[in-house]
Amino acid sequence: MKRTHEVRPGSWLAVGLLLSLVAASCGRREERGAEAGYDPLARAREAAGRVRNPEASVPPLCYTKTHGTSNPCWVCHTSAHGPNTRSDGDLQVEYSFSETALKNHYENLFVDRRADMVALSDEEILRYVREDNYGPLRRALLGAPGFEGYVPDLDLERGFDEQGFAKDGSGYRAVRYKPFPGAFWPTNGSTDDVFLRLPELFRKDMQGATSRAIYMLNLSLLEAAIASDPDAPPDRIDRRIEPVDERLLGFDLDGDGALAPGVTRVRRLPKTYAGGASSVPLERGLYPRGVEFLHSVRYLDPDAPGFAARRMKELRYARKVLSPDRWALLRAQEKELDEKDEGLLPVYTGSAMSGLRNAFGWQLQGFIEDEAGRLRLSTDEEHRFCMGCHSSLGVTVDQTFSFARKVPGEAGWRVQDIRGMPDVPQLGQADPEVLVYLRRVGGGDELRANDEMTGRFFPGGTLAEAEVRRAAPGGDRDLAFLLLPSRARALALDKAYRVLVRGQRFDLGRDALPTPAANVHATITNGSTGLEEANRVYRDGRLRLDWGATATSSR
Repeated sequence: MKRTHEVRPGSWLAVGLLLSLVAASCGRREERGAEAGYDPLARAREAAGRVRNPEASVPPLCYTKTHGTSNPCWVCHTSAHGPNTRSDGDLQVEYSFSETALKNHYENLFVDRRADMVALSDEEILRYVREDNYGPLRRALLGAPGFEGYVPDLDLERGFDEQGFAKDGSGYRAVRYKPFPGAFWPTNGSTDDVFLRLPELFRKDMQGATSRAIYMLNLSLLEAAIASDPDAPPDRIDRRIEPVDERLLGFDLDGDGALAPGVTRVRRLPKTYAGGASSVPLERGLYPRGVEFLHSVRYLDPDAPGFAARRMKELRYARKVLSPDRWALLRAQEKELDEKDEGLLPVYTGSAMSGLRNAFGWQLQGFIEDEAGRLRLSTDEEHRFCMGCHSSLGVTVDQTFSFARKVPGEAGWRVQDIRGMPDVPQLGQADPEVLVYLRRVGGGDELRANDEMTGRFFPGGTLAEAEVRRAAPGGDRDLAFLLLPSRARALALDKAYRVLVRGQRFDLGRDALPTPAANVHATITNGSTGLEEANRVYRDGRLRLDWGATATSSR
């Protein structure tokens, strides 16, 4: 007689569990297999000390052809404000390049990628941008012996709570901010997000116990110090913040004559931070030592909220390792100008392995895709690319961009999303920022290569101001209406950048246009830009914004 196997109660559950464990084990083997041979440090080690372009800190957008009419330079080069004493508005008037920088080394701007893009289907590029390359980087660096640089310690998969704090307990908090004008707009190829962390003592009370209330208070104090008008008298600042308990500080922040919980306005700043950081001076326009920023630059996913893809093009990390006093900052500015006048090339301490350090106390480290799309440590030269914008630049606030543009209060402690965000003016201006940019540049990016924005907002060659104003405070649209590309453009830009990544020549530029740029110099002759003659020099560019604007203004 044929024997049969007896199936006892619960045995199918056991079989299912066994199959699940086998599948998980196979998945882990596949994951390890996929990451086998993945060394995110190899390229940087191999290229150590090799720099083809010693002026890599000069960004490609500085080679823009103005034709005497288009001025994208004003957003970076402007008059001095606060502790940033660099007044570099004259760079709008004249090209002032070193001999090395007279040649535009960013040859990727002149590449026609359309033939290579055709080989990438929409389905293929969508699969690609939806893959995770951050998790594999974290795992690889955790096991990297002797690596002295930044190992990503933010668990993005665990996400953020309703107040924007990372659920992994790392201390990072998400920042929601208005994108910097031009190349950082999603319509020009990338989305991004920013996460901020203050040192541990800023997260503790006077007794050394961890306190979210103290941390929120210190973050709000930093927000008021960085994002408020640095030219306003000390007792006349006005910054909306999330509700905090000023009793924890013992200082009347809103100036109402009483100490109370739930304060949502800072009109006066104390001399120090709160809790465990009560001995740390609070300085307007400057970050405290130890502050960290984590910044991801991502592909576009037209089906994701805000078009933010999962895959990162770059991961950037900055930490303020020194706190120069104001005299030292002034001396650093003067020294850099003197060296530039003498024709000396920029010098930075550090290396790719530890990060490069500038004269203002900031240490920067970055990761970029390898040819397979995995994140790898940037080389020495690729790191230099970051230093120009985060060293001596007129518009920055303590050599940074995003936090000074934070959405005020609770709404600004969220993962980045421009939906619902109005196009507010820059501080000191009347008209919305995007409108002013389009008016002064004559296009939707520095190189005037964004044909989609030109078609939308310059019908017949004339700026449709009323259409752009729809996103201003009081209008019926938002920044997403202005700055998110069409699905077709998003996929085209993704494909163009994927083609660039496969070539791995980031030393030749990271701006991946589908077609060669027309409005860019291959070589520069120092002298007039033609903008002053055309009365198109503007020295009113500000990083900070007027979030109190309530209605659109006339020109």
